[in-house]
Amino acid sequence: MRDSSNLLQRIEEDEELAALLGDAFEFDVRRKAGDESARLASGLPIEAVAGDFTGGMFYLCGTGASARPMLYASSEGDAGIIATDLREALGLVVGFPYWRDCLKYSAGGDLAAMESATGFLCRDLVANWPAVGAEQSRVAEALGLALAPPLALTVRLYEGVKSAGPGFAFSDDTGEYGSLFGPFPPSRNQSWR
Repeated sequence: MRDSSNLLQRIEEDEELAALLGDAFEFDVRRKAGDESARLASGLPIEAVAGDFTGGMFYLCGTGASARPMLYASSEGDAGIIATDLREALGLVVGFPYWRDCLKYSAGGDLAAMESATGFLCRDLVANWPAVGAEQSRVAEALGLALAPPLALTVRLYEGVKSAGPGFAFSDDTGEYGSLFGPFPPSRNQSWR
């Protein structure tokens, strides 16, 4: 918990860093008003720590000094564990900003499909956002993050979503959310052929 609290405090106290994380990497601590009806099947407490442009929310699960997994709940009704803790989640969102698209093109949770999508997404990322490397470096340095290569982050993301048991099933007043693994194979994206 100390690492999570320290990281969140560092982000919240540095307006420029908070703006960069929110505007560039869609991890916005200024949008952390979670839904009060949000809950896990296990009853484990959750804490909304950030939101994204689309209305999705990032939640830390649990309390205390132990590692607190990061759950992402999309505005589309999908949710799952994306990282073992806040530091790993920040490494994901900064190191591989197109992680949501990787899940979308996971063919229902197939690691090989995700790895294939990662190659295309990295190509698209550099083409669409030439300054991404400099902005990633700024955030990593400010937060003391060691950024892993996108393929390593893809494996961690896959393992996080895949390994979460039924206790991490997320729901709110609209009902229980589905899996973050999307149904589409990478071949579904016509620009990747």
